[in-house]
Amino acid sequence: MRLHRNLVFAVVDGLQLIFQEGVYASKAVEQILKRDKRWGSRDRGFIAETLYDIVRWKRLYSEIAEVKEPYSRANYFRLFTVWAVLRGIPLPNWKQLEDTPTRRIKGRFDELSKIRKFRESIPDWIDELGVKAFDEKFWDKELHALNQLAPVVLRTNTLKTSMPFLRQRLLEEGIASDPVSGYPHALVLKERSNVFTTEAFKEGWFEVQDASSQLVAPMLDVAPGHRVVDACAGAGGKSLHLAALMENKGQLIALDIYPKKLHELKRRARRNGAHNLETRLIDSSKVIKKLHQKADRVLIDAPCTGLGVLKRNPDTKWKLQPEDLEKLIVTQRQLLTDYSKMVKARGKLVYATCSILPQENEKQVKDFLESEEGQSFSLVKEQHVYAHKSGFDGFYIAALQKD
Repeated sequence: MRLHRNLVFAVVDGLQLIFQEGVYASKAVEQILKRDKRWGSRDRGFIAETLYDIVRWKRLYSEIAEVKEPYSRANYFRLFTVWAVLRGIPLPNWKQLEDTPTRRIKGRFDELSKIRKFRESIPDWIDELGVKAFDEKFWDKELHALNQLAPVVLRTNTLKTSMPFLRQRLLEEGIASDPVSGYPHALVLKERSNVFTTEAFKEGWFEVQDASSQLVAPMLDVAPGHRVVDACAGAGGKSLHLAALMENKGQLIALDIYPKKLHELKRRARRNGAHNLETRLIDSSKVIKKLHQKADRVLIDAPCTGLGVLKRNPDTKWKLQPEDLEKLIVTQRQLLTDYSKMVKARGKLVYATCSILPQENEKQVKDFLESEEGQSFSLVKEQHVYAHKSGFDGFYIAALQKD
């Protein structure tokens, strides 16, 4: 493999955006890829995958390169150098990459790979949380799985097509995929591809949604004609899934505190042909009060640490701080207290996170059920999804029934 200067410099600029300016990795990649329209799919793939790789293994590479934050531009080149050497990629004779101690890099890698916090490139405090929550063997497996590249999974939009028809249509557009056992509407791509340029996407035949995330909406057990509230809708991946499961019949209300996200959801809903969905901005407590005891189903897809989705968001582990976890736990508890009031008698509430930590998941549900607001609810079913067992994101989903 031959390294090209403009691509390597783009990777370094991306690292600077992420670690110096605090830009999310996904946004940094998006920003960098807009620079040069002449870059082909291979060039773009190199930039994106290399950036994500270096972000994912930042702690290990920093230790090998003997650099510390705040990084200088020269430090970013050293991180890149470690990445290249460990992949056996010949280094060109550039000033930025000169005097690379290739043998020392490989030796340091072998030495540090014996220590989990370096081998799996994780901050000490998160490693300690994992060990406390799970046994060492389980945590080793889960961490290792969370460091693997996430597969590209699609969810068939059943308002417009079926999974076999979508699979055939994608194949006609040069994209091969396989069904996923246990996930009736999921297709996993055989090779990574930019599916957003396909006609099938433009026509609303599918959404990109991890298989674990596709388990959440069915847990609500919705039916056509229900009034359903997605209380933390965001840009609406699960709202759109719910609309399909409701067959566009009934009322689906998507709530969020961010107008931009709801605007994006409206756009996606039009493409999906989801006509029973309306968005409402939570700009005061009145929005929630108007829905007290009015919903057959309520989904609380709660804000969380995101430690179950490190496969696709590896920068989360570097941005997250211990105090963030404490704040999130308080927020989750408050959401359960406030939003559960929207559920009518004999209705259902689903609480979900993309975290694997007990204090964000089963402990929150247990505490809620023991609270005054939770006394009329009972736990019907809960599901822990772990990356090393499923091959997909880590998730927690709990279904509660109101008396």
